[in-house]
Amino acid sequence: MGRDILVAEDDYNIANLIHMYLVKEGFETRIAPDGARAIAEFLKKTPDLIVLDIMLPAMDGWEVCERVRKTSRVPIIMLTSKSEVRDRIRGLEIGADDYVVKPFEMKELIARINAVLRRTEIPNDTSKSVSYDKLSVDLDAYSLIVDGRKIDTPPKELELLYHLASNPNKVYTRNQLLDEVWGFDYFGDSRTVDVHIKRLREKVENVSDQWSLRTVWGVGYKFELKNGKALR
Repeated sequence: MGRDILVAEDDYNIANLIHMYLVKEGFETRIAPDGARAIAEFLKKTPDLIVLDIMLPAMDGWEVCERVRKTSRVPIIMLTSKSEVRDRIRGLEIGADDYVVKPFEMKELIARINAVLRRTEIPNDTSKSVSYDKLSVDLDAYSLIVDGRKIDTPPKELELLYHLASNPNKVYTRNQLLDEVWGFDYFGDSRTVDVHIKRLREKVENVSDQWSLRTVWGVGYKFELKNGKALR
């Protein structure tokens, strides 16, 4: 049986075209014509990935994404006719894994679905966690513990922090982080990384004198490990 894809799209023609191509590619596909039905289908059975239009009746894609993210890290690709950078950044900030701007080629959507599914697959025998003084980042449980407190963190922020903390003192450019953390050919603004770093700093800054999130001016960012060492 193929991977289960939930498509939330109110345009009948677009929804059926997506359904036809996904079935042809071997995916099990469910269609939700509005946001409320999308949540109902999600609760009925958690899909392997959600293709989510933003402009939905009953409940828009922003709210659907936020509700899903309260309980699940299922991959989400947002469909939008809005090409403004702020709208794309908003989608990524609330937990979307990728976005496709309408009008789009079906081959591009299929490629992005496959890319996101590959990136989000974590082998059962592979542990993805790292700990330092007063900091624990666990991608298996998608949890962030800072100074003994669990901090609610959007998936992409957590993945970014894990990537940096797993490679202490290594400097990454913004484009490298977009490629290695977002895991697809990102066509947006590299300021996305700046936004995520800023929010991470609000959660972890000045917690320990053994590590910090540092800006390397003119280059990018790094997780600087000072006198401490990883506890993993």
